[in-house]
Amino acid sequence: MQRYSVLPNREIVLLKSKPCFWGKCTFCDYIEDNSINLDQINAINKDVLKNITGSKKSLEVINSGSCFELPETTLQYIKNIVVEKNIKTLYLESHWIYKDKLNEMRDFFNIPIIFKIGVETFDNEFRNTVLNKNAHFSDVTEVKMHFDSVCLMVGIVGQTKEMIKKDINLLISNFDYGTINIFCENNTSIKKDPSIIEWFKQEYKYLESMPNIDVLYENTDFGVGD
Repeated sequence: MQRYSVLPNREIVLLKSKPCFWGKCTFCDYIEDNSINLDQINAINKDVLKNITGSKKSLEVINSGSCFELPETTLQYIKNIVVEKNIKTLYLESHWIYKDKLNEMRDFFNIPIIFKIGVETFDNEFRNTVLNKNAHFSDVTEVKMHFDSVCLMVGIVGQTKEMIKKDINLLISNFDYGTINIFCENNTSIKKDPSIIEWFKQEYKYLESMPNIDVLYENTDFGVGD
């Protein structure tokens, strides 16, 4: 498992965590990286974090769940690295359920944090019924109140071009940062729609040149994972 990589504007680490509080998203097998062995989690994460150089002054920490599922010991390891390597900006990801706890992380690290959320889509029915995200919000304004960046998913059977167009317009119009993940089939029952993916690649190729938008055609495009 590759757990460290360097992107143009930040370093990134994929850490192990405790089980995702929800763990029921229909499209996700990412949670197989979770563990209940805290000694193992912390040992692996401590070793991964040794790779951080501080060369970009920015660090993204991802794990198979929310940052709130990282053990306290691992969080302290991250904070130590932030101070030691003079990291100025931290990227963390959180599920909607933790929206009212984000400031706890901001207070703990005491540096600017760009909080990401995997909404997958702003279509409420598709997000919560088909994908079973358990992320219930009224509209994009409510998401903006808490998060700086959204992650969208493209290419799942049942998605429409109109749905995707609306999602991308909402991302670009409302957030300073965003990630678009092209769905890659895995061990779940959710299937990809190749025709939608090919349409997206042509229609939204310009997104690849936008420095504030990450387009991931493969799960490993950030250089982490397997």
